[in-house]
Amino acid sequence: MKGYFQKFKLKDFVFLAVLAAAMTLAGGVTMPLVMHTTLFGLRNMVAAPLYALFCAIGLMKVRKTGALSVLGLFSAVPLAFMSLVMFFNNVVAALLAEGLMLLLFRRYEKKGAVLFAAGIYMPLSLPVTLVFSMWLNGSSFNDLVAAPIPAIFTSLGTIVLGFLGAWAGCKIAAELQKAGKLKPYGEDADA
Repeated sequence: MKGYFQKFKLKDFVFLAVLAAAMTLAGGVTMPLVMHTTLFGLRNMVAAPLYALFCAIGLMKVRKTGALSVLGLFSAVPLAFMSLVMFFNNVVAALLAEGLMLLLFRRYEKKGAVLFAAGIYMPLSLPVTLVFSMWLNGSSFNDLVAAPIPAIFTSLGTIVLGFLGAWAGCKIAAELQKAGKLKPYGEDADA
């Protein structure tokens, strides 16, 4: 039986860094479409399927506690140069998602744990977005309460699209594993 915490190898960090770069590039394609919106949660909703997809692929390969946090940190570092809000969104959401996964599943052994952690990653960024929106943009909780319907739909959309992206990522990773292109559980052929 594997322990809760396993040592990361250099190849784990490299793989997660490559996926973080892919996540950042995918976000760079979608974010300009919604960058200037004031609608709460729309940016999170647009990012949710892509981020969840890459997270699921990463977690299917590197099934070690801390992998999502490392992926979140790697994807957040370039965003810090653009916006500290995006940096904190990614880091805090990754830590929260990983913590919840540990409480419910204990480790990434099961596909359900990967699906759960990758699926809730972006939805967990919504509370962080709310706090930073109030702090930095001068909007208040009353602004959100005054028009809750759009925020409810973007929040639900973030959840749904996050889990759809995670499901697609798990499917892609499973096919890559069958084809021998993504070794399951991060195993070496000679291990």
